[in-house]
Amino acid sequence: MTLRGDWLPALAAFEAAARHQNFAHAAAELHLTASAVSHHVRKLEERLGVTLFRRHARGVQLTPEGRRLADTAGTALTDIEGTLRGLRSDADDRDRVRISTLHSLLHAWLMPRLPAFAEAFPEIRLEFDTGIALARFDSGGPDLAIRHGPGHWPGLAAYHVMDDALVPLAPPSLAAGVETPADIARLPLVSDLSRQGWPDWFRAAGVPGARLDFRHSFSDSTDAMAASALGLGAALGREKILAPWVDGGRLQRLPGPYVPTRWQYHIVHPAHRRLRAPAQRFVDWLLATTLDERTADHAAGHA
Repeated sequence: MTLRGDWLPALAAFEAAARHQNFAHAAAELHLTASAVSHHVRKLEERLGVTLFRRHARGVQLTPEGRRLADTAGTALTDIEGTLRGLRSDADDRDRVRISTLHSLLHAWLMPRLPAFAEAFPEIRLEFDTGIALARFDSGGPDLAIRHGPGHWPGLAAYHVMDDALVPLAPPSLAAGVETPADIARLPLVSDLSRQGWPDWFRAAGVPGARLDFRHSFSDSTDAMAASALGLGAALGREKILAPWVDGGRLQRLPGPYVPTRWQYHIVHPAHRRLRAPAQRFVDWLLATTLDERTADHAAGHA
């Protein structure tokens, strides 16, 4: 059987659908509609005379024939993509690592640690994108992303970086006289768009059902803490991004528990694609850095 050029779109759609086990997710990756992906797959099945997917209410599942083709198509397309990327890249790009992450994490936690990376790997250049949209790992997209989430995303390999905790904060002008979590409930509050917020913290602190005075809300945690530092209210910050505010004296910790977040920080990249060597060095460095800091914190806690 001769592989004609018009087979390639169908094979690309099939490979993405096989990797995600979901037509809608494949369509989002390929900038197509789910019906277009389904059409490509049916066209491929008709030409081959075999069933590649079993359709059911919750999605699709590869048949044995589909698994054989998926393995081969995935390897072939990855090889082609790698070759194209190599042809497209110049010498500078080979040592550049593109990283998508949260502005709050980059500003407050990662930035102070970057000089150590630059000293260890002076040849590697890092390029950061802090847009609020989830990274799309298509052509020209990032090599990897650092996400705050549950740790599993379709089609992505995920590596746990570190946990986090919710901590109540306020500027000294508001913190005066605050001695218990119940006192915090009487303050004006600043919030962000996190799924875990003040009501969760007050329940953990033993103050459920409090009437809370939400004054301002922001999409970014950094903006919420900046607003708090200006006296607009108490903020609920994540432990990993507090240092610039607490160390500088603009905010101080309020009484109450550190509440572990339901989500953690993870490094993610496409599961079907190996990281380039410079990106892998950054990942190894980041994981080693967080491990060293956890070890140091554990030792300090038992000192």
